[in-house]
Amino acid sequence: METPDPQELAEAASDPFKTYCALLVSVLAMVLALNNLGGSNTGKEATMNNILAANTYSFYQAKSVRQTEYKLAADRIEMQLSTDKPNGTAKELLENKLADYKKTIQRYDSEPETGEGKKELLAKAKQLEDARDLSLRKDPWFDYAEGLLQLAIVLTSVAIITGRRAMFNVALLLGLVGSLCTLNGYFLFY
Repeated sequence: METPDPQELAEAASDPFKTYCALLVSVLAMVLALNNLGGSNTGKEATMNNILAANTYSFYQAKSVRQTEYKLAADRIEMQLSTDKPNGTAKELLENKLADYKKTIQRYDSEPETGEGKKELLAKAKQLEDARDLSLRKDPWFDYAEGLLQLAIVLTSVAIITGRRAMFNVALLLGLVGSLCTLNGYFLFY
């Protein structure tokens, strides 16, 4: 077995190219970690907002069904009042019940104090859909960045082994594009 020349080992250890490659790998790994965090959170946000929007639309539909039932009941009372012409207490009870039904119909349509009227629910569902859609627009950028950053790390490792500066330059370019994709995933510049 041949013993390495100490002079060659000292030259290899002091080579700035390998130091730059090591620094690049470190920076790329850090950006990749931040990218994975953002991508994971964005996916979770999209799923959560999709579920919340679906639940809100379901609540809206339930309110619509109940409101329709009250409208039908109010129509029956109005027909009964106009055709049967009840007197005294019966008429008063029917008119009170009709007023209660109409009040409930209005409350189902809009209830700003609780946010559970149909108008408020529809607005909330649309906001949740918008938040979901924003997350879905961001998500692919994290995926692109992940692939580019992983390729850049591999190419930098190859550059360290082979000593090829061209590999380092390609890795640097891929790392830069991957970093820009990561930033775009967070801030959606374009």
